[in-house]
Amino acid sequence: MIKKLFFLLLFLISCTCPQKILQDYSHIKVTEVIDGDTVKLANGKFLRYLGIDTPEVRLKEGGRFIYSPQPFAKEAKRFNQRLVEGKFVRVEFDVEKTDKYRRLLGYCFLNDTFVNAVLVKEGFACVYTRPPNVKYADVLVDSQRKARKEKRGMWGVYETVDHSAAHRYINQIRTVKGKVVGTYKSSNCVFLNFGYDYKTDFTVVIFNDSLKYFQKERINPAVFYKGKTIAVSGRIREHNGPQIIVNVPGQIEIYE
Repeated sequence: MIKKLFFLLLFLISCTCPQKILQDYSHIKVTEVIDGDTVKLANGKFLRYLGIDTPEVRLKEGGRFIYSPQPFAKEAKRFNQRLVEGKFVRVEFDVEKTDKYRRLLGYCFLNDTFVNAVLVKEGFACVYTRPPNVKYADVLVDSQRKARKEKRGMWGVYETVDHSAAHRYINQIRTVKGKVVGTYKSSNCVFLNFGYDYKTDFTVVIFNDSLKYFQKERINPAVFYKGKTIAVSGRIREHNGPQIIVNVPGQIEIYE
């Protein structure tokens, strides 16, 4: 009878707490590395590293994924394999535990090695923080700053792109540099415009949920960056021209 009650209790917990992470992730084996920022764990779950982005190994075309490695994607995957494949790691979570693909979202540690940060520091990943998951944003930004300064990994291969040429690198990770000629605050975000035609010219986008991180530094993006020459690193996306989404001030480098 006690045994039946025990299993009934477990069943009720699983039903009433579907979002809760019940598995112990303090010591779990990585069975397969999918790409530079995603691995498969021994329990069958996929873990997407938080706070970073690496070049894609597979691209989605026509509703399905095909093998089409972006520049530096294979190098990032191999480096991640050397770090964690077949080894036991500790996964640390932030505010959001899973994404829309039901992958786990977390920070990966191999003993005292912070895997997410090492990938950035060695130039195999760029910073991609998304609120509210910003626990290690400062560490990751500092790692990227050092990687770019020392020209490690992709930063030693790819030159900084002038804003006028950003459209050539859609969906690729690059550093884009230019002068902010105008800004605009909409109901959803702040736009830093590098040209006078927002539908074709390069733009930096800062969404409202990220503005608090700028406010902590006493920065009003719509005012502070106007007229300044800046550089931003990240994945170049297409929406009314090329753009990079920025979430914390450290992702923006100012040139005097």
